[in-house]
This record gives sequence, C-alpha cells and structure tokens, in this order.
Amino acid sequence: MDEARPGAARAELNTQRGRGAGAEQLRRYNLSTILTLLHNDGSQPRSALTARTGLNRSTVAALVTELGDRGLVFESDPDPTNQVGRPSPTVNIDPGIVGVAVNPEVDAVTVGIVSLGGDVLHRARQDTAHPPTAEDATEITARLLRELTARLDPGVRIVGIGVAVPGLVRAEDGLVRLAPHLMWRDVPFATMVTEATGYPARVGNDANLGAIAEHIHGAGRGIAEMIYLNGGPSGIGGGIIANGALVGGAGGYAGEFGHTAAAPGEAPRDLEDTVSRVSLLAALGRQAATPDELEQALLASTDPAVDTLVRAQLDRLGEALSASINTLNPQRIVLGGFLASLLLKAPDHLRARVQEHSLSAPYEGVEILRASLGSDLLMIGAAELAFADVLRDPGALATAR
Repeated sequence: MDEARPGAARAELNTQRGRGAGAEQLRRYNLSTILTLLHNDGSQPRSALTARTGLNRSTVAALVTELGDRGLVFESDPDPTNQVGRPSPTVNIDPGIVGVAVNPEVDAVTVGIVSLGGDVLHRARQDTAHPPTAEDATEITARLLRELTARLDPGVRIVGIGVAVPGLVRAEDGLVRLAPHLMWRDVPFATMVTEATGYPARVGNDANLGAIAEHIHGAGRGIAEMIYLNGGPSGIGGGIIANGALVGGAGGYAGEFGHTAAAPGEAPRDLEDTVSRVSLLAALGRQAATPDELEQALLASTDPAVDTLVRAQLDRLGEALSASINTLNPQRIVLGGFLASLLLKAPDHLRARVQEHSLSAPYEGVEILRASLGSDLLMIGAAELAFADVLRDPGALATAR
C-alpha cells in the first residue's frame, strides 16, 4: 500500500471497476490489500483498516472474517487505552503462517523460519569449508529445514521458500545466471530446492531482497526513493527503490553496485575490489567472522593501520554513492553488512566524501543510514518471496482446519 496516496485502495478499486473487473477480482484485491497492510505495518484496529482502504465497515468485517477462516489473521479485543468512539477489534496476523528463508553464501548456508509479518522465529547455519556447490546447498537446506520444522508447533503452515542468492538471478524464472563467488552458472536452484523439500521455492538476488526488507520493515519504511547497498562475503550488491517499488531492470539484474568502475585515470577496478570485507578481516588479524563479530572487532580496534584502511575504503565508497545520488536522486541511502560497520566506524568521514563528490542539488536532504534489521535482514527479505503468492491472492490459500 502506498502511504503517499491517501485512498489508494479506493482509487485502484474504481480503476478496476472502470475496466469491468468482476466481483471476484475485486474481492481478491481487497483481501490482498488488507493482508498486505497487516503484513507491512502490524496489528491494527478494524476501524483503521476501514479508513486506510476506503472500504465500508461491513466489507472490511467480511474480508477480515474470510482471512480468519483461512488462518491468516485473528481478532483480539480493542485496546482499552484507546476507546475514543465506537470500540473496534484489533486485527492481527496469525502466527500459524510462516515462510522459509534460505541464504547460501561462500562460507555457510543459513535457513530460517519467518512468520508472516516479518519476525524471524528460528534459524540454523551450516558453515562450509569452501563455497558450496548448488547440490551441496540444496542438501544442507533440506537437512536444516527438517531440523527447524521439528521445532514448529502443530498446525503451523509453511507457505513457501524464498532464497537470497549473491548473484545475478533471472526475474522470469529465478534461474541463477551467475553467482561468481559461489561459482554457480545457470543453476535452476528454485527447482532443485522444491524437489528436495516439497515446498514451492523462489530465488532472488540477495541485495535486492535486502532492499525490499529494509523498505518494508526497516530503515526505509515510508521512503519512496531509496538506495540500499550491502557488503557481504560475496562482495557488494544493492537494490533501488523508486516510487515505492523495487527497480529490477529488464531482466532482473539491476543494482550491481559492486561492479561500479573506478574513477577515470585509475587502474580499472570494481568497487568491491577496493571496498573489501576480506581486507578488513586481514587488517584485524582474522580469517573469518560473523557480521556481528566483524563489527565488534572493527569498532574496538585502535590500530592506526585499520583506521587508515577504513578511511580508504570509505573514500571509494563515498565516490560510488555520490555517483548514485547524482544519477538517482534518492531520499535515503541504507547500508547493510560490513558497509554498515564502516559507516559506524567513521560516519563523518563518509558523509564528507559523499558531499564532496555529489552535485549540491541532489545531495540536499539525502540521509545515509545503517540497515536496521541486522542479521535478520536477508532472512526477512528472502521470506518476502515465500509470502508473495499469499499476499497477492490470500483467497487461494486453503481454509484452515
């Protein structure tokens, strides 16, 4: 739901009516609108849903009842501290609907269980001695999922699997065209995971899914124009939110900020060659670390060599961000992974470099923030793929037993 357009649901409904849409299409659209509002923004009084959608009270009541019959929502008593006017029951996402999130990386495969609404309930990580093959990642995913489902309460329903892959993913069918650090090329990973688990799976680029997660649930909430950059074991990727929606590009490959070329006159090097997690770990005297461990070590370090490296990396990152600002004119830039740790280490240094290289007009008002979802970010983003069909057409989900 676009918060910048009051009555957006009503306008869309009128458009559909004008096109001759039938009652069944309108009902599906209305169900989707209600469920998406709850998924994105949490529990709300039924009266708030009525006001936000522009539908009448009886229609909203009927829609909420149907969503409840399908096990998607439940109602609770009104908030006793907010009793102005007629009491309205609170509509809540039902915790019995979950999705599975998967993130294969060069050093591990992580699998999580995420509730509709974006809460990470369980997760399991399997470290690997080398980048996992697609077959290895599939086997690990299936095994970890069996372990996690054993923790779920009876009656919990898994509606699908979403996979966040550090590579180029074809939007048309989820084919992993190239994940260079995993050494995957033209891998039908969604099909492989579906066959191994029995659940429908979808695959997306990890940074794009991170952008979606931060836009819906994190530091990008309410921001229509946003750039998200993530730094991880496989390099740097990004996502672009424009007019409140992800920019995928013609084939789904938009957002590869890590392959931004160096400035003219320099040796041709990509951004991720000079802004590198590996070099940070080496400077800290480590071979491996989780994102939280890397950040803690970076912030605790008083080594001048580490400070010099951090500033050099922020110089290059600032140049890349300024080019994006000049091109895309975002309201906000959100940094995740080790890029967020670099920002936290020397925020003023980065902002000074971005301002130095940006045109003054598009730079005005740009905020540079760290991602707020932390280590849950890719789990939440991948789960958005798992929830896509339910959010688009809740009425297609079987009625709960």
